[in-house]
Amino acid sequence: MATTVSFSVDSSQGPRTVSVAYERTGTGEPLLLLHGIGHHHQAWDPVLSVLAVERDVIAVDLPGFGVSPELPGGLPYDLPTVVKVLGAFCEQLGLDRPHVAGNSLGGLLALGLGREKLVRSVTALSPAGFWTEGERRYAFGMLRAMRRAALSMPVPLIERLSRSAAGRTALTSTIYARPGRRSPDAVVAETLALREATGFHQTLAAGGSVAFTDDVPGLPVTVAWGSRDRILLRRQGIRAKHTIPGARLVRLPGCGHVPMNDDPALVARVVLDTSR
Repeated sequence: MATTVSFSVDSSQGPRTVSVAYERTGTGEPLLLLHGIGHHHQAWDPVLSVLAVERDVIAVDLPGFGVSPELPGGLPYDLPTVVKVLGAFCEQLGLDRPHVAGNSLGGLLALGLGREKLVRSVTALSPAGFWTEGERRYAFGMLRAMRRAALSMPVPLIERLSRSAAGRTALTSTIYARPGRRSPDAVVAETLALREATGFHQTLAAGGSVAFTDDVPGLPVTVAWGSRDRILLRRQGIRAKHTIPGARLVRLPGCGHVPMNDDPALVARVVLDTSR
């Protein structure tokens, strides 16, 4: 069950109150988990129990996604602002430089937190921001198509499709290489999360000019890429390695864009190895 915390963040129009929902479990050093655009914190459920054995795990619904309200007026969805919001969230919870792992948009945010020295290690799974302009347009086109499809389907149809492996493939094969492994309930919940994401369009609009071009020195960084990622192509991992020379670049064989469900054991090991 998610908990919601509210805190103040400065904006150009004065202080604004932000609310963020999260789930917390486990013991050990803190580990912040950040999902991708249109998803919710349950994207991490396949690896949560393994991570929680060694880490105090905080899985976040980013503002405007899951059950977290969208950002209030005066706070744009650009990278510096959302990184600032996540830093304030960590401060509110008393998290002193947690480890962080993020996927897609969450991977970009994780690297942003690392750049600001707000975390002690970074694991970025298929992070956004290492694309060419053509690759960015392609990815955004895929994401918009997924959103349109989710909005166009009545809930009873989504529920009916989720009951078969073929239906789950139709709903989620863009992000999973092994969509049949996802449970029917999880597929319904994440499809509804995509259609109800109030921060979707603002995040895409802000991402049109995003490119991650800075090194992240002084802390462990792993960039991991699924070999079957259909949204952010795996060659972008090479660019990430050139941008962050000290990073460990890891291939995730047989994994799609959201690899936590495709190979939970491998993804958990990559995250824990980075944070040790």
